[in-house]
Order: sequence, then structure tokens, then C-alpha cells
Amino acid sequence: MERPAFSFFAETPSSPIAARQFDEEIFKRLSQAREFINDCFDQPLDLEQISRQAFFSPYHFLRLFRQAFQKTPHQYLIERRLEKAKELLAASDLSVTEICFSIGFQSLGSFSSLFHKNTGHSPSLYRQHMYPRFHIAVLYPEIAIPARFLLMFGPGKRN
Repeated sequence: MERPAFSFFAETPSSPIAARQFDEEIFKRLSQAREFINDCFDQPLDLEQISRQAFFSPYHFLRLFRQAFQKTPHQYLIERRLEKAKELLAASDLSVTEICFSIGFQSLGSFSSLFHKNTGHSPSLYRQHMYPRFHIAVLYPEIAIPARFLLMFGPGKRN
């Protein structure tokens, strides 16, 4: 009896959109590895560790992960770390250096560079822009202020 297959579309260099068939078990293993990245993004992770979670060789895992999620495990890890950095910059009083090391980066320079590339702003400028807006919403939850007004007229904005 044939096993059910999971089907989705993935971009590959050879063809813009190619249908890929994955066995449900393979997709489940890849998803477990992705969850491992989500749970351990703040720790130093390498391809070997992540691929072990899915029970694949590192390079086979790399190819399958890219086909399934349209990004490499490393790209996914960096994306996850930067998402957490944005949250912390907007909502905490931790320094940029403390945030950098708490989310798993080993170098403040590489963190700042990747953050700027991803957001268009340095971590400090991002905080300057987002921190007041976040705290208005937290300090005054009873006042329903549409997000677009906070972005247009919030603290630091001059008319």
C-alpha cells in the first residue's frame, strides 16, 4: 500500500516552481528540526546538530529543508534570532549587546550588520523608533489607538 504524500510547491534553481512530493514522515521530521531551531535559537547551533533532529545526513537534510521551507536551516535560524531581537529591542531595557548575546549571536558586529540588512536600521535606531510606540500601547491599554496613528504620530514624530 502506498503511503500518503505531502505535496507543496518549492522554488528551485532549475525551475521557478516545481512540484515536490514528500512523504508525510519526511515532512514531519523536517518540521521537528525546525521546531528544534525555534526552541534552541539562542544557543550555538550547527547543521550537524539540527540534521540529527530529523535523522538525516547534514547535506541531505540541507537540500530537503530548503525544498520544504524555501530557505536553508541557517537562514531560518538567523531569521528567528532577528525576530526575537526586534521583540526585545521594542519591549525590554536590555542593551543591544545583551540582546545580541542572549539570542545566540557570537559577535556584536555580525548581529548589527545582519540586523541592519534585514530592517534597514541599526539595532539602536530600531529601538529608538519602536520602544516608545510599544510602551504607549502597554501603558494605556484602555485607549484603543490604531497602530497606523501610533506609527504616524507617536513619540518622536513631529508634525
